[in-house]
Amino acid sequence: MSFRRRVALAAAVAVAVAVVLASVLTYLLSAHQLRGQIDAQLTSRADTLRLSIRPNAPVEPTLLDVLKSSHAARAHASGGTAAPANPFGNATPRPNQVRGYQQLIDSSGHVLFRSSTNVTLPVDARARALAAGNGVHYFSDARVNGIELRILAEHVIDARAVQLAQPLTEVDTLLSELRVILALLDAGGIALAALLGLLVAGAAVGPLRRLTQATEHVTRTRDLSGRIAPVADDEIGRLAGSFNAMLDALEQSMGALDASVHAQRQLVADASHELRTPITSVRTNIEILQQRAADIDPAEQQQLLGDVVEQIEELTLLMNDLIDLARGEEPHPSAEDVRLDVLIGEVAERAQRRGAGATIELSLEPTLIRGVPTRLQRAVSNLLDNALKYGPGEPIEIALKGGELTVRDHGPGISSEDLPHIFDRFYRGADARGRPGSGLGLAIVRQVVDQQGGTIGAESAPGGGTLMRIRLPGAEPAEPDSHTAQPSRAGAL
Repeated sequence: MSFRRRVALAAAVAVAVAVVLASVLTYLLSAHQLRGQIDAQLTSRADTLRLSIRPNAPVEPTLLDVLKSSHAARAHASGGTAAPANPFGNATPRPNQVRGYQQLIDSSGHVLFRSSTNVTLPVDARARALAAGNGVHYFSDARVNGIELRILAEHVIDARAVQLAQPLTEVDTLLSELRVILALLDAGGIALAALLGLLVAGAAVGPLRRLTQATEHVTRTRDLSGRIAPVADDEIGRLAGSFNAMLDALEQSMGALDASVHAQRQLVADASHELRTPITSVRTNIEILQQRAADIDPAEQQQLLGDVVEQIEELTLLMNDLIDLARGEEPHPSAEDVRLDVLIGEVAERAQRRGAGATIELSLEPTLIRGVPTRLQRAVSNLLDNALKYGPGEPIEIALKGGELTVRDHGPGISSEDLPHIFDRFYRGADARGRPGSGLGLAIVRQVVDQQGGTIGAESAPGGGTLMRIRLPGAEPAEPDSHTAQPSRAGAL
């Protein structure tokens, strides 16, 4: 069964239950009211009889004769010829009274008088006790000669009780007609509820149908660009919004995945291209040494061996950079608070020892940042190596202030054509192709900065040279440590 049919069925059942309950309640209230009217008529008739036998009230002679002449009443009850007059005949019913059937009994249960020779009202122990003066008046139902009767038993005087009965024929007829009317109304109401349930279910399931179609479209075409327009601020509207948000997240994830796959393929292709040249050179030199070792003089052999060693060093550097790039893309759990100014000072000291004769000027503000020390150290080291490589013998200026790190060299600078691409993997400008290096150093720097959530840029410095600028979010000023070396704060190395 479809969801729409289940919703329609649930709505129809709910309305049907409500209609049936309303009909049952209407029927019960109507039956109670109609029977209450019969009881009120019988009670009014009994009140008239009680008033007629009060000692100080004007009474009907016929009724007193019956009540005071037990012998004549019994004779009439046993079939004698001395029949008393109708004790109820002179008590004219009021407008709200119905005469019906009347019966006079004594405490022994004998019928002293009955208004109809064809109808004898049932006399039970409760009626006899009431005639004897024990108990209170009561109502009961009985079926006599096929007629449903409502009976009121009332004590009168001198061990006598009167039974007043009213046929329920009209009430039963009205209730029977009411049952038919209510049954028809219930049937019509249930049919209408089913129809309205289908309409309501169609309106309610419409957004779900569109959601299903969008899901099937994504499954079939892998197209994540489709969206569902929320129709209202309700559960279905929020579901549509959640689905759109999920599509946004999937689209971003797929975009990131595609970019990652493309980057990996590009990295493999670039690495293959970069590895091909030194490997070919090493293989050629080794084959020459193997095949012509006896014909080559020792000086040429030493030159070939030197070329092999140089190419192996270049391969080693390239492999290390590739490993750093691969590891840098993995999550690193060992992030910690790092004194960035101290780390830069230590890297600068090592760079100073590698680049003999270079001057590194430092202006470092005590700064605390959370990150992976080894990655930050590698990024700063690559920046300094790049500055030393392209500005040999020239001073290098390093400044750290307000969460921004700048490295400026005084070399020939970077051409405007190469400037947008210097952070790409394996990119080497025209001026750098004759220099040693893998073309991955600045790519590693950008990767580390991206992982920190920062930005990196390169620009031509005023007066010549290149200015590298890194902005790191989350950097906070720190109190200087007494044991920190002064050159790592400010000055020249």
